[in-house]
Amino acid sequence: MLDSVKIARRQSQIRQNLAELAGKESPTEDEIRQMETLDGEYRSNETRYRAALIAEDTERRDAGGELETRSAREWAEMMAGFEMRQVALHLDEGRNFDGRTAEIVQELRSAGGFRGVPVPWQALEQRAGETVSGGTPDPIQTRPIIDRLFPDSVASRMGAQMISIDHGAVEWPVTTSAVSAGWASAETGNVAGPTAYTTADRAMSPDHNLGVQMRITRKALKQSGAALEQAVRRDMAGAMGVEMDRAVFLGTGADGQPLGVITGAATYGITSTDVAAAASWAAFRAGVTRFMTANAANSPSAVRALVRPELWDFLDGAYIAGTAVTEWDRLLKSLTSGNVAMSANALAAPSGATTATQALLTTSAGGVAPIFVGAWGAVDVIRDPYSDAQSGGLRITALATMDVTVARPAQLELLTGLQI
Repeated sequence: MLDSVKIARRQSQIRQNLAELAGKESPTEDEIRQMETLDGEYRSNETRYRAALIAEDTERRDAGGELETRSAREWAEMMAGFEMRQVALHLDEGRNFDGRTAEIVQELRSAGGFRGVPVPWQALEQRAGETVSGGTPDPIQTRPIIDRLFPDSVASRMGAQMISIDHGAVEWPVTTSAVSAGWASAETGNVAGPTAYTTADRAMSPDHNLGVQMRITRKALKQSGAALEQAVRRDMAGAMGVEMDRAVFLGTGADGQPLGVITGAATYGITSTDVAAAASWAAFRAGVTRFMTANAANSPSAVRALVRPELWDFLDGAYIAGTAVTEWDRLLKSLTSGNVAMSANALAAPSGATTATQALLTTSAGGVAPIFVGAWGAVDVIRDPYSDAQSGGLRITALATMDVTVARPAQLELLTGLQI
């Protein structure tokens, strides 16, 4: 029982006793001394009661914070115990799963749809504390799901949100109407008429399968568990991360690929501005201004930019006349370095007679990510028992079903014709 509750009950008893003693017309000396004792105890308990409430309030706050983060921490600890080594050994020699790995695989299998061994996306995170001799997998920190997958992914740095989907096609209604307010023109006049509240459905369907094939030699299988654990996770995550980044922005929408943001700019309704001039901060500033004018961003620091390394090379060498300041310095001053991502994988190589490149600007408006990346279920790991049978090796294929869509086109803008 809480101390404050105990003290409150004692105070109630004291008040009852005092009421009985005070009701007597001629109390005895003992009863008078008893009233003085109870009165002193009552005043002392008031101080103790306030102190108990303060202490218990602190404990409640601590307990509330612990309860709010307990589920996320327990989930992270569960995923930290998933061993890719057990998946490889199960596929190679039929060894049974045990521990947390067995629990996770059984839970994922209950959802169905897996031909091989289901591997959760969180298991592909790069973990610290793993050595050849041993060591328990221990993530540095708990992050949002897309960061756990690929911490350095360009899609993540550009504000894309990865969404886990169990099965079927999923769509999100996003507000597209421009509801406006208006003043009454006279005392008895009407205010602005009703404006229709409209939405657009952004759908994702499980039509695009990404596969990674890995060969594990017999020697690797006999090595220490942690070495194989790290190697399999690193290779799988690296290959899938590179291709996912490319597909999010440059997916063709054909041959099984999802339609990327840049390739499908016209289809998604994304504004594309042809600069047709030498690349400069002024071209980016105009795009940022359009974001703020459309109420998609409140300040330049809310805008993210995706550029090619060649564009950085050009801007960093373009000095403002009479100063030691470059165009790149001016860009970083407003957008900040954390909001600028450079990639030779997510943007097409510069081309054309004047060697021009592209840049993508994004912003998160109202907490809505500019890009959605949907992942269906877990990674399905399947064994090929024949290809490397002669050498005693293991060949496994990891399959993932993913799709890409844009939330609101107003949150993205493509700059083309940046001559370098």
